[in-house]
Amino acid sequence: MTRNESIAQRAQQVLTPNYRQQPVAIARGEGVRVWDADGNEYLDFLGGVAVDALGHCHPALVKALEEQARTVWHVSNHYYIPRQVELAEALLAVTPWASRAFFCNSGGEANEAVLKLARKFHHDRGHPERNVIVSCHDSFHGRSLFTVTVGGQPKYQAGFAPLVPGVRHVKYGDLAALEAALDDTVAAFMVEPIMGESGVVPPPEGYLRAVRELTRKKGVLLCLDEVQTGMGRTGKFWAHEWEGITPDLMSSAKALGGGFPIGAMLATEEVGQHLTPGSHGTTYGGNPLACAVALAVLAELRGGVLERSREVAARLRAGLEALASGGRVARVRGRGMLLGVIVQGVAAAEVMKAARAQGLLVNAIGDDVLRLAPPLTLTAAEADLAVERLGAALAAAPAKP
Repeated sequence: MTRNESIAQRAQQVLTPNYRQQPVAIARGEGVRVWDADGNEYLDFLGGVAVDALGHCHPALVKALEEQARTVWHVSNHYYIPRQVELAEALLAVTPWASRAFFCNSGGEANEAVLKLARKFHHDRGHPERNVIVSCHDSFHGRSLFTVTVGGQPKYQAGFAPLVPGVRHVKYGDLAALEAALDDTVAAFMVEPIMGESGVVPPPEGYLRAVRELTRKKGVLLCLDEVQTGMGRTGKFWAHEWEGITPDLMSSAKALGGGFPIGAMLATEEVGQHLTPGSHGTTYGGNPLACAVALAVLAELRGGVLERSREVAARLRAGLEALASGGRVARVRGRGMLLGVIVQGVAAAEVMKAARAQGLLVNAIGDDVLRLAPPLTLTAAEADLAVERLGAALAAAPAKP
């Protein structure tokens, strides 16, 4: 029995079976590369699901964590935390429309805070009837009961009824459907700039700009879920910058800590001031360790990583699109370092399996989409190698019957 097999067998005896795991136990990582328990090396093009924006064990992040660990690990939010204040200032500096930050531990928690604050905002202003949340079918916003309800994916809601009331869904990208849904009972519209978990699906050109105009006209808060698309993932600091819009509330997580758990909600002054004492909280949110690492991530992104990532992302996309000549790639969609490769004539799961055998880790979403979310520190040579390995995997995967 290999070490991978042994760890998998032990896991199956002691862990809840809520994950569908690949037969690989990741033991070590450095940059874009990881090694499993048997010593096999892979290019990690899933990156903790868009989390490891600077790759594995980035020296600046390791240094920040070590230094903070020798100073203070955790204190309660009953006191001011210097690192938390520094991180809020740094985040707001790259998010000019926002003036308030709340820190938590994950994207799901960040979205929970967004949703609660959206309802409280209208309640405090004398409109408690404005409590409906509108979101999109097949979106993904987290695993809490509130966020899984808002996500609108029946497969994630099964068995958890009754779901949270006051939530309705519209088709992603359908402006007319959204306008019809935004009546006087609606508090907020929550939307992903690019739908990540549903297959890296971008909206129609101009959709977000029209959404911003419509929600403002209707008195509805616009809440952007930038958990997966933010922190430089699409080539700008926030994906909504491509459309030149500003939301009222926004969530961030994943790449914010570069692998260390942290989430954030950013708000305008008008909305953020309604998260009053006692209305919301968290034990670990904004702890010194997480904030120190997130500050290091921000410093790296602002130090040239973001600009270089755009160049390599363009090269990676061109290489992936060239694979279409082999007949098994229909198209490539997404933006920056968040890409979906649409396959044809072959199952995405089979290509994922073949890619793993070639030393490339990618994620199959549904039957025909491979999601790629490599580090923003990816080099041109590593991008070329990944394309080469994916091309070999596409050729090796069995055709659909």
